[in-house]
Amino acid sequence: QVQLVESGGGLVQAGGSLRLSCAASGRSFSSSTMGWFRQAPGKEREFVAYISWSARARGTGYADSVKGRFTISRDNAKNTVYLQMNSLKPEDTAVYYCAADLVKYESTWRGDYWGQGTQVTVSS
Repeated sequence: QVQLVESGGGLVQAGGSLRLSCAASGRSFSSSTMGWFRQAPGKEREFVAYISWSARARGTGYADSVKGRFTISRDNAKNTVYLQMNSLKPEDTAVYYCAADLVKYESTWRGDYWGQGTQVTVSS
């Protein structure tokens, strides 16, 4: 049974940092494009960052709203993806979800596997 389990969320003051982890189990995700999404109250889920499976070019991509502040990385040996979040802002408050086997169709990301989410709250 494939599972993605996020951890590392919490309450932090504006300007602070958090590191989210997404531990995958049930199969290897070393050849999977993985990513992070978030959903704030009353808003639709939005893309945050992705990291490709390629061993040669570990391509990454970010939403404009987090570019320069967030960094996605992965440790294939641990089957884990990370999201380092720095210079956090109150507008970063959301439930953050990890996803695997991501494919982008035009402007929409689709993932086969999703975690249950971890809450990030940034106070002003």
